[in-house]
Amino acid sequence: MDNQAFEMHGESLQSSSKGEEWPKKEERKGSWSLMKVFLVCLLACIITTTIGVLALSLVYVKNTAFMKETGVTDDGATSPKPDEKSVDIKYQFLNHLGKSKVYNYPGGEIQWARFRKNVNEYQSDEEMEFGKSINKHGSKMTFGTLRIKSKGLRAPHWHFNANEHGYLLQGTAWIGVIGADDSVVTTYNVTAGQVIFFPRNTVHWPQGGVNFIRTFKKQVEDQAINLPPNLNELVQNATYVQSPDKLVWQYFYDLKGSAKYPFPGGIFQWARYRINGTGLNETEKIFSESLNKHENTLTLATLRIFSNGLGQPHFHFNANEMGYVISGCGQAGVILSGVTANFNIGIGDVIFFPVGTQHYIKSLCDEDLLLILAYNTGNQLETLRMNDYFHGTADHILAQLFWKEQAEFKKFPKPAKKSGK
Repeated sequence: MDNQAFEMHGESLQSSSKGEEWPKKEERKGSWSLMKVFLVCLLACIITTTIGVLALSLVYVKNTAFMKETGVTDDGATSPKPDEKSVDIKYQFLNHLGKSKVYNYPGGEIQWARFRKNVNEYQSDEEMEFGKSINKHGSKMTFGTLRIKSKGLRAPHWHFNANEHGYLLQGTAWIGVIGADDSVVTTYNVTAGQVIFFPRNTVHWPQGGVNFIRTFKKQVEDQAINLPPNLNELVQNATYVQSPDKLVWQYFYDLKGSAKYPFPGGIFQWARYRINGTGLNETEKIFSESLNKHENTLTLATLRIFSNGLGQPHFHFNANEMGYVISGCGQAGVILSGVTANFNIGIGDVIFFPVGTQHYIKSLCDEDLLLILAYNTGNQLETLRMNDYFHGTADHILAQLFWKEQAEFKKFPKPAKKSGK
């Protein structure tokens, strides 16, 4: 059998060898040069693509790091930086005033717990957290301690947008006040446990060794200007003898000598406005009416919680509250929308409870816990205590809420006499 395929292949080879000649050497070189160009281009494309991918990767990584640093999330919202220092939530309600910056003046020194517009003026993140909190909740109060050296003088001044309330913690001092008519100087002596009041735009100055707490209506710088042109004469001519009661008690209140309002865990004493002067003597009524006559005044109080006693949880509906720990130690607790904080407190600490916030204070030391409190209302303080809440709620509602027998809630003791808070 003939192999046709072989024959055909043989014919093809023969015709190819006869009809066409192999490419010349120069032509073969040209074809190879084109191949080289192709290969070089291909290699360049590969290298360019690789570099592009690497560059895009670097850009992505850099942008991701930037997004994390600036706190930008996928939904466009901001969040804390991963490496940003976390501040304990308790500092929204707690300020270690004794650790704050000391501002010196010729007669003494001042320390502040207040909001500052310039964040660089805060001494710590914790102090800034407190300042932001009292500003956010509209506290309308600034708290400070003022120490006047023995025989020293606080320069006469007034405040344009703030009433000033003070509590004398220790020492004694002569106080000078120039009334609204700029012609009458009222002078009086104060001792530890007593309260002073300077209405807005009233020229005043304390003299003598004194350390007292001051609470202002708004966040303002301490010094003021625009004093009366005859101020020097008025101050120099002041006799520093006790002025008549009708003048003194406009600016003065004997808090330590006032009525005591006991509650199961301790005692309250109040320096505040009372409707119709209820429960006040004749001189105390002068102070009460003086507060009521001026706008944006405060309610002051001392709170003494007996050793291991409790100031039960409660709310204030018409006032923010600030307090300063004078002696003892304890614990405070706050429940706010989305926020719960419990923290220890000691001498020199300032606490803040926003209006409508449930809060409590408990004594933890062997000695009593003593605080000076300030509320940004000149009217009667509106308060709801936890025991009043339970007694005001129907037994069957409490039983359903707490999964208890209704009869158990009938055993609750009736609330004692009102503390006045």
